[in-house]
Amino acid sequence: MPYIPFTDEQKILANSVDLEEFLIMRGEKLERVGREHKLIYYDSSGKHDSITIRGSKWFDHKNQVGGGAIKFMQEFYGMDFQTAVQELLGRSISPLSNSPPKADTEEQKTRDFILPEPNSDMHRVYAYLIKQRFISTDIITYFAKQHTLYEDKNHHNAVFVGLNENGEPKQAHKRSTNSIGSTFRITCSGSDTHYSFAHFGEDERLYVFEAPIDMLSFLTLYPNDWQKHSYIAMNGVYENAVLTALKNHSNLSEVILCVDNDEGGIEAVDRLKDILSENGYTDVKRLAPKFKDWNEVLKAKNGVKALPAVPHKRKEEYLKEVSELGYLKCRPDKLTSQIYATFKNGQYKYLAEYALALYH
Repeated sequence: MPYIPFTDEQKILANSVDLEEFLIMRGEKLERVGREHKLIYYDSSGKHDSITIRGSKWFDHKNQVGGGAIKFMQEFYGMDFQTAVQELLGRSISPLSNSPPKADTEEQKTRDFILPEPNSDMHRVYAYLIKQRFISTDIITYFAKQHTLYEDKNHHNAVFVGLNENGEPKQAHKRSTNSIGSTFRITCSGSDTHYSFAHFGEDERLYVFEAPIDMLSFLTLYPNDWQKHSYIAMNGVYENAVLTALKNHSNLSEVILCVDNDEGGIEAVDRLKDILSENGYTDVKRLAPKFKDWNEVLKAKNGVKALPAVPHKRKEEYLKEVSELGYLKCRPDKLTSQIYATFKNGQYKYLAEYALALYH
């Protein structure tokens, strides 16, 4: 494709295209989930629904990557920058040749799920979790005995296993134990994302975490009678395993969201509350770590400098503005007359406050 000198305004416009409308127009299958949509697609390994879309933003909860509309076209359809911008601006409507089949009824080949081969010992996993992550030895040993935490033979990764209702392994997540170099994390091929690393107790409370190490850190911080409660790691902020756990364990009715204290975690709280409410679970609370996540809290307790929490500045500014709106306290039975008076007196700026009050 010849180089097109797009202006900054054109690039901004392309990146802010409403992906929900754009993908529906091109025949993609989307399902409404709270305030967002899930993209439903297939590939050689089966059906996928880990990508959520809201306006021009998207996030792949399985692979922990996201961004704006241009990056979506590059990541999902394999387009170069020029083609992606051109498509989004509507200069060409070419067939999306990489687009997976849309029909739910099509037979798809599902990749077999095979657990990584276990190592003969767990020396590296114990060393990593204890020395670098400060996880309690007793907590590690408990899950090792349950066969839901082990060390793989080939690369000595920590493997966190998700079991189904019959105690059968259906999902696994690998995490590198190296102390230098880049961090390696991946969900094993063929995993069923309706299951994840977890512990289920007898009472009504389910604690929800983004990652297995966050969950183990929390148990280390609060060890008293921990086995009475239930805990699950989502491997991101993906709700499938949480909903399956709630469905399969009738004793669970209270959900405690213990996700990271950063922008992604804060946004996930609103999203997960909507999804849980739609599924009949309204007793949902937020328990935020003092630092960025629960392992950072554990690090600080052990005298190691911890990453701080990251405030959601846009949401804080929104809540501040909302709290200062005078018309938020208007009586619903008087709203019609107040709107009429606003038009009559030419106070049009207040209409924005009415609209924001209704949205809030």
